[in-house]
Amino acid sequence: MLRGFYTAASGMITQQRKTDLLTNNMANANTPGFKSDQSMIRAFPEMLLQRLDSKSLPVNNSLSLSKFQPIGGLNTGVYMQETIPKFLQGDLKETELKTDLALIDLNGNTSSSFFKVQDASGQVKYTRNGNFTIDSDGFLTTASGLYVLNDQNRPIQLPDDQFVVSNSGVITSNGNQVGRLGIAYTNNPDALMKEGDGLYRTENEEQLPNAVDNQFRIQQGYIERSNVDVSQTMTEMLSVYRSFEANQKVLQAYDRSMEKTVNEIGRVNG
Repeated sequence: MLRGFYTAASGMITQQRKTDLLTNNMANANTPGFKSDQSMIRAFPEMLLQRLDSKSLPVNNSLSLSKFQPIGGLNTGVYMQETIPKFLQGDLKETELKTDLALIDLNGNTSSSFFKVQDASGQVKYTRNGNFTIDSDGFLTTASGLYVLNDQNRPIQLPDDQFVVSNSGVITSNGNQVGRLGIAYTNNPDALMKEGDGLYRTENEEQLPNAVDNQFRIQQGYIERSNVDVSQTMTEMLSVYRSFEANQKVLQAYDRSMEKTVNEIGRVNG
C-alpha cells in the first residue's frame, strides 16, 4: 500500500518541476537569445516482486531461488533527470539600433556560436543575447553590464556610437578598425552549462575556440528572439497540470483506503 503513496508522490513532484520549467520558458518568451529548456523524465528502476512459497522450507539455512515465485514487475515512479536547453536558432527581429547584434549560424539550424562576455569575476562566459549597450566609458556591454569581449578576450572600447559591424564581426568606426567581436564555437552546445541572465559556461571553465568566418554571420541592427514556442508551451502546461491532478487523485484514493484500513479493518474489539 505504501508503495503506491511513493509512486503517486514522485509523479506529482516531477510534474511540479516540469511546470516550473515551462513557466520559466513562458516568462522568457520575449528575452533576446533565450533558449527554451526541455526536461528529461525517466522512471526509477523496475522491481521484480516475488513471493515465498510457505510450503517449502529453506535448505542449509539459505533460501533457494526456487522457493520464490515471481509475481511481476513494479514501477516505482518517475523523476526529472535533467534539463537541457534547446539550441535552435531563434527568429530575427529588426530594431535599427547599432548596438543590437544578431548571431546567425551558417551550419544548420543549431545555435553553435556564442558571443564571449566577461562576468564580474573575470571569467569568460557565453551568450546568444546580442542586446548590447555602451557604458559611460565607451565599453560595449550586455544589458546587465558585462563586458563584451573581442577575439583576444579583451573588452571592446568604442570611440563613439557610430560604429559598423561587418558580417564577419569586424568593428569599424569612422573608417578605422576598432577590433573584432569574440565569437566562440562548439560542436556540442548540449555540453554547455546554463547559468542565469542568459549565460553559458563549459563544465571545467575551459575556453571555447574562436569561430571561423564560414560558421557564423553577424547582423547589425537585429536581435535574435527567443526560440520558445508559446502555443506548444501552453499546451504542455495544460497536459502537465492534468498529469499532476491525476496523480493527486490517486494519492487521495490511497489515503482513503488507508483510513478505511485503520478505522475499520484494523479495529480491535474489546
